Order: sequence, then C-alpha cells, then structure tokens
Amino acid sequence: MNPNFIYFDLDDTLLDHWGAEKAALNDLYNEFDVFSSTTPEELIETYHRINKGLWDKYGKGRIDRDTLQRLRFEETLAALRLDSSLYEETGDYYIQAYRNHWEWKKGAAEALETISNNFDVGILTNGFAETQKLKIEQFALSEIAEHLVISEETGFLKPQPEIFEHATSLTNNKPEEILYIGDSYTSDVIGGRAYGWKVAWYTDEEEIEKGRESDADFVFDNFKDLTDMLNVGK
Repeated sequence: MNPNFIYFDLDDTLLDHWGAEKAALNDLYNEFDVFSSTTPEELIETYHRINKGLWDKYGKGRIDRDTLQRLRFEETLAALRLDSSLYEETGDYYIQAYRNHWEWKKGAAEALETISNNFDVGILTNGFAETQKLKIEQFALSEIAEHLVISEETGFLKPQPEIFEHATSLTNNKPEEILYIGDSYTSDVIGGRAYGWKVAWYTDEEEIEKGRESDADFVFDNFKDLTDMLNVGK
C-alpha cells in the first residue's frame, strides 16, 4: 500500500477518548453527592449508552448540538432515577474534567511522527469544533497535519460522504490515493471505503465480528504493525 495522502481519525485512534471519558465520569461521580445511590460503573454505562444514541440522532440531523449537550446528562440522571435538573452543573463539570484526561493511545505519537516524516498527513474527526481544536493545540497536531477537517465545521458527520468528499478535495488526490486510519467500523471503515478511500482499521481483534475484517484494507491493534505495513517502521 503506497498512498499519496494519509488521514488519521482523532478520538480513540490517536487520542484515548474512551479512557478520558471514563476518567472524567469517575471524577464527576466523586464530585457530586447526587450519585451516592448508584455506582461509578452504572454512571459510565448509562452515560455511554445515552450519549451514543444522541450522537446518532445528531448525525442524522434529528437533534441539534445544544439539545445533545443538554440531554446527555439530563437523560443519564433520569435513567439513574436521580435529579435531572442537575444536568447543566454535571455537564459543565464533566467537560472540564474530560479535558484533564486527554492522552495519546499507546504507540500513536511515535507512529504519527514516523508516518508524517514519510507521507503528507491530515486529521479527519467528528466532534465539536472547539473541543477538537483544543486537542489539536494541546498535542501540537497542527504542526504535523497538512489538513484539519472537523465535522462541525463542514456541516457533515462521518460516515456521510460529503465530509470525505471535502477532505479529498483539500489534498488534490483521487479517493483511491488516500488512506484513512481510524477505529470506528461505521464512521471510518464503512464511511471511508464507501467513498473509495483505502482504510486501515485500528481495533482489538476480539472486537471484530466475523467477516468485518474484509471490509478494511488493513486491520491492526499495534501501531508498529501499521508503520511496518507502510514500510516506515524502524
């Protein structure tokens, strides 16, 4: 595989979003007495389930950003039979706590540096613009990435083809000359392949359902395998 341009997903590919989310929810649990009748595990599971459903609705245009941000804690509190009027306080606290726990995925920083020394690279990510820009700034990704594509700024969410079309146009390459590296089967693998991109799927082997591995051009769970595949491994 010898692409002309490589895009990276951000959350749970380069940066550990899921780890930061869990840590922030644990902080939230310890900060607010309202959660004393439940457990951290129940809070994490409930929030994750509700937030995922709301992002699906947001991606389909059924709710707007403000509604998503309100409902993810209002509905979480209600589902746990707690005081849902605390949605604003808990939501604001969570956002601040989440920002304190951002970290690279294991091996991602080294792989990105190595790959960017050999290929033109960019970032293509779903998410709210100000949050993703803070991550990009904190990890100095704008110094490495030639193009930064954030869903909220384009008006489209992965896996919608319009966001891949926009990202492709920035590179002056054909779709088949672009490689996308991401963790989400739906957003990254299906979305990228549907637009004609090559896709390297970053995932744990046990998470791959039968037959899905053939939907990606390359599947890996260790960034050294990725750099070796691109013939840039040390």
